[in-house]
Amino acid sequence: MQKPLSGLKVVDLSRFIAGPYCTMKLGDMGAEVIKVESPGKGDDSRALGPPFLEGEAAYYLSFNRNKKSITLNLRDEKARHILHKLIAEADILVENFRVGVTEKMGLTYEDVKKINEEIIYCSITGYGHNSPYREKPSFDVMIQGEAGLMSITGFPDGPPQRLGVAIADVLGGFHAVEGILLALINRMKTGKGQFIDVSLMDSIIAILTYQAGNYLATGEAPGRVGNRHPMITPYESFETSDGYVIFAVGNQRLWESFVKVLGREDLNQDPRFSDMKSRNQNPGELKIILEEITRGKTTGEWVEIMEKAGVPCGRIRTIDQVLTDPHVDIREMVVEVEHSTAGPIKLIGVPTKLSLTPGAVTLPPPTLGQHTVEILNSLGYKDEDIKMMQGEGVV
Repeated sequence: MQKPLSGLKVVDLSRFIAGPYCTMKLGDMGAEVIKVESPGKGDDSRALGPPFLEGEAAYYLSFNRNKKSITLNLRDEKARHILHKLIAEADILVENFRVGVTEKMGLTYEDVKKINEEIIYCSITGYGHNSPYREKPSFDVMIQGEAGLMSITGFPDGPPQRLGVAIADVLGGFHAVEGILLALINRMKTGKGQFIDVSLMDSIIAILTYQAGNYLATGEAPGRVGNRHPMITPYESFETSDGYVIFAVGNQRLWESFVKVLGREDLNQDPRFSDMKSRNQNPGELKIILEEITRGKTTGEWVEIMEKAGVPCGRIRTIDQVLTDPHVDIREMVVEVEHSTAGPIKLIGVPTKLSLTPGAVTLPPPTLGQHTVEILNSLGYKDEDIKMMQGEGVV
């Protein structure tokens, strides 16, 4: 079945998460992604573990399906010539080097544009090419801190918290995909490629949304409120007899249903809790009252009760509970593929479901340099030439 990006070729010079996540999503939708790696080492994420599956890092496997791997020693002139041939045939180039590195390598957008004028060149960096901090190295945890996300994550009486996933990197990858798709649409109209500048800092600032809006409206920086929502109450987790339950009482109609089920309709007459504005001003007092009630039943009992009443509620589940849920199977959010060295491996599936041109996991994450010969053959190199370059350390 045809996929949306079939026929497009991507040269992937990225590593770790942000760039590889972007190119993985392009590969999911049919693009041919050629991952260029250093001989003997490859993407730095190949070494991050445990766990490892037959020597392959689970970390690396998570971001690199639907790609082919070629090894090139870009310090060597012959290897750079091979890369230029790949670029000449490509539609898209993705890199996430620190600002300044591509200048040293002769791989800036202006350099690449001389090889392929129509190429779409996406650069993912920590702060962006025109930021005053453009030369600073950056990792996800730094960006979560620098962009303010950690200041609003965690409980008021605890330290700032990092999110449990590399959200800055993943969002950077998402914004890179968005930019690339928009640039492809523009190229269809104009025939012109362009440069895409994606910043991890910008990616986090963009999701601050109403938290940033609150500051811009009042001049007061929001702080940490734990699992509570700053403008909806109750909207957080509550202790039960065997764990926690989440209530998301997002409007007055739901509130009235909520207190009716609790047998506490008297709270409607309490001026501290009678409307959303009042509840938002007294969240701590309300939580004390509610937890005296919620501790009397199990989480499962509360979920069943609230679902019957139409009040949004949920559990706090562990990753193993989530990934073994029937939803995951029906939605194909865990898929199994055969890896050349690790054997059958399970990966997260494709979240965007297209009815006519669906994406799919068709290639397992490649071993280092797995497709070097295949790719070089496609560029016109003969087997004897390839063996010679392998002996010289070019590939």
